[in-house]
Formats: sequence, C-alpha cells, structure tokens
Amino acid sequence: MFFWLSVFALSTLLVMLTFRYRAALINPMRTLFGPRVAHYQPVATFAEQADAGLTSSTFDIEANIRDGDSRAGLDERGTQEVLDIMRRERVNFDQARLIRQNRILAAHGIDPSGMPLDAKAVTRL
Repeated sequence: MFFWLSVFALSTLLVMLTFRYRAALINPMRTLFGPRVAHYQPVATFAEQADAGLTSSTFDIEANIRDGDSRAGLDERGTQEVLDIMRRERVNFDQARLIRQNRILAAHGIDPSGMPLDAKAVTRL
C-alpha cells in the first residue's frame, strides 16, 4: 500500500515539475531530438501570422494580404518571440512588440526613450 502511494506521489510530483518547467525543457529537447533539421524553420505567410493574432490596428498585416504583398511573411524568430511574450506575460500584440523592442534596445545599451545608457555618449552639442 505504501509502495503504491509513494509511486503515485513521485509520479505526480514529476508531472507537476515537468509542467512548471516546460518552457525550459522544450529547447534542449529540440536540439537533442532534432539536430538534423534544427537549421530549418518553415516560413509562415502573412495570412497564417494574421490568424495567429499577429496583427492590430497599428500593425496591420491584413492590409498586406489585401494588397497582395508578395513577401513570404514576418521574421520567424521575431514572431516566435512576440508570441512567447504574449503567452507568458498575457499582453496583447502591440504590448508584446513594445516589450520585445525595449529588450532589444536594452541589450544594445539604449533606454526605452531612445537615449544611450553610456555615460560617455554625446547627446548634445
């Protein structure tokens, strides 16, 4: 009886930990099981990206669809980052784009207003 109870408790704990840390476990699993196709990522079309929620009144992908834009679509890495931010932080598309852009600026030493963070930077003459 105690053996089966401990097996059940251990398996429940394992499922809960896997669910909690699933985001951290996905990338190593992809590189472990898919090294031969890790360099390939399918290019999504504007229609697929609009269906995924990557459009708004200030960033209108549907206008590209209506105008018959011949480009393949948005950058896959960028769209995945925006989708991850939307899911993780529960924000809309425009807020996720802003968060991603602020992170990119911060990585390059620029604050959200556009001013450099470097104290030695000349901003006025």
